[in-house]
Order: sequence, then structure tokens, then C-alpha cells
Amino acid sequence: MNATWLLPTAILLGIYVLCAGCYGLVYALGRLRESRKVTRTAYGFYAMQGLTTLLLVALTPLAWGWKLFLVACFLVYAAIPPITWRQLERTHALEHES
Repeated sequence: MNATWLLPTAILLGIYVLCAGCYGLVYALGRLRESRKVTRTAYGFYAMQGLTTLLLVALTPLAWGWKLFLVACFLVYAAIPPITWRQLERTHALEHES
């Protein structure tokens, strides 16, 4: 990677991580408030992460291993907030049964 691409790549990677964090946080808020609008906003952040992933893969000089890693993380991350939320619901349901 040359100096010309360092800053744009770093900014895109920062946006990638920010979108992932916002997706998880806003998803949890949407489920907590039982708000479809907020949950849809979370999916909007996930879509923005997808767009950022496409830009990173198509435009940046990252090695192919890193590009594949970013795509894999993007795909896996779709399931993390819903799985975590279900586990929290199960944990709290078990606490109330005891």
C-alpha cells in the first residue's frame, strides 16, 4: 500500500467498525424498546457496513486475505446481535423461573 491509499483505507476501515458497533447497539435498543423503527435503523447501519465492505474490497489496495477476512466478518456479524439478544432473553427467563 502506498501513502496515497493509507488515509482513505484507514477512514473506510474506521467507518466499517463504526457501522458494526452502531448496528449492534441500535439493534439492542430497538429490541429493548420493542420498536420496529429503531430495529430497522439498525439494519440500515448493517447495510452501510455492507457498502463500506464493498468499497474496501473494490477500491483499496489491501491484500486479498484481508479483503476476504472483512467480507467474512461482515457476513458473520449479521447474526451476532440477534443471537446475543436471544441468549439474554433465555438467561433472564431462567432467572425468573428460579
